[in-house]
Amino acid sequence: MGRRRRRRQRLPQEPKEARVDALSHDGRGVARVEGKATFIHGALPGEKVLFRYTGRRKTHDEGEVVDVLEASTSRVSPRCPHFSLCGGCSLQHLDAGEQIHYKQQTLADAFTHIGKVEPESWLPPLVGESPWGYRRKARLGVKNVARKGRVLVGFRERSSSFVADMNSCEVLHPKVGHALEALSALIAGLSIANRVPQIEVAMDDARCVLIFRILEPLSEEDRERLRRFGRERDFIIYTQDGGPETVAPLDKEADLHYALPEFGLSLHFQPTDFTQVNSDINRRMLHRAVELLEPDKEDRVLDLFCGIGNFTLPLATRAGEVTGVEGAAELVARARENARLNDLRNVRFFTANLYESLEAEPWMKESFDKALLDPPRSGAFEILEHLPAMGVSRIVYVSCYPGTLGRDAGELVHKLGYRLVSAGVMDMFPHTAHVESIALFEKR
Repeated sequence: MGRRRRRRQRLPQEPKEARVDALSHDGRGVARVEGKATFIHGALPGEKVLFRYTGRRKTHDEGEVVDVLEASTSRVSPRCPHFSLCGGCSLQHLDAGEQIHYKQQTLADAFTHIGKVEPESWLPPLVGESPWGYRRKARLGVKNVARKGRVLVGFRERSSSFVADMNSCEVLHPKVGHALEALSALIAGLSIANRVPQIEVAMDDARCVLIFRILEPLSEEDRERLRRFGRERDFIIYTQDGGPETVAPLDKEADLHYALPEFGLSLHFQPTDFTQVNSDINRRMLHRAVELLEPDKEDRVLDLFCGIGNFTLPLATRAGEVTGVEGAAELVARARENARLNDLRNVRFFTANLYESLEAEPWMKESFDKALLDPPRSGAFEILEHLPAMGVSRIVYVSCYPGTLGRDAGELVHKLGYRLVSAGVMDMFPHTAHVESIALFEKR
């Protein structure tokens, strides 16, 4: 007998009133309505709102604001006219200072509730010169929508796979954020307008690469149209007709690199390499990381999840020797080349999956004074137990997800003999609920 189809629950049509108590980890207002947790997009703590239901589940309900009956003093008007639809931002309606406070509280909650730890002191938050136009890496959706009579280019709609109907973006670097309509017109004029699902953006300090994902071959006329667009708007055009290995320049390869003036360095990267989206915060973050780790010419430093050497090379300008370890071989190759180009001879790089058994790795048999960890969202739990055995007395942990930092902090403090000396947030993604943070641990 076939599986029964689950009936879709009919949502209440009348708006409902709610008093909002808190903000969720993804920036939605949290209220209790008829005894049930309800997550409301566009609502802020302390507000009374009218909302309409957008989803109902056994454990919680979801909704969006229809009207604000009593506004929070922290409420501001979103700068972007597409904020209510686009999923790229979630906090434009919250004052910038309060966004930082919210992120600090999110980090504090992760330490308290997950790791059962608390930092001995809080670091002042790192904020950039401007919370607008900061984003230099992005993946934009593309969709030719016949009923709208145009090609949509932008982020996905909130809680949807549809591309948002938008003509500009205030968090993307203006070179791209103010070119969405031009990109729409460009793709509409291609012979494969229905077969371009995505544009990837990669910028350095001055240049901008656009990688067009194509599902069918370009005609020669298409290629010329892309070339002309690149010349007129100063974009470097790449295409991708398959997996990541098929990313290639339409004509000339881009030489992308960003400067780190404080350390006298310049780091080169490929358009598909992982780099931080916010170059201003990245420079401030590097300053703080080196300041906290306090490397000197006697120190041997271990940099785990090192990527292209974003932390490794600045550390190498201060330390006696730095060893970088990264799982992606292509990033390790780039890191080695960056060390060579910057004439740094006190740095080594190894390729290793840091989530698997590492006993055979040569660097695992060595001793280090200090370590820097910059893992992905999944955290660094698997490598932590090895740090005390290698003699690491000081750790700077850079995190993109408070949940795994909280978990790993608990392991370091309660099982591995470290103190959580200090911690703080870094506003890498203004107007979003994304929390980037940094923490310092010392051996007791």
